[in-house]
Amino acid sequence: MNDVIALSVVLMAGILIGGFFFGGLWWTIQNGLTSKNPALWFFGSTLLRLSAALAGFYFIAGKDWRKLLICMLGFLIARLLVTRLTRTPRGGIDAP
Repeated sequence: MNDVIALSVVLMAGILIGGFFFGGLWWTIQNGLTSKNPALWFFGSTLLRLSAALAGFYFIAGKDWRKLLICMLGFLIARLLVTRLTRTPRGGIDAP
């Protein structure tokens, strides 16, 4: 029972890491495209998001490959959630 609780905590940590990563990506695109210096926005954001995600995976997983796999699953779940939540409505600027 304790193992299931521990792995669910690891899954939630992966979702939080992914939410930070992909939410930060969305925020960077929204602000970077209208900025006077977009290269600085995109480079700085990439460096910050990647560093935070790798550090999170390192500290959460430790030396257990199962925890790393569950954390990566949470990361991918967060990608799906952020993609769905930030989707533009049909007929928006992306429509042909």
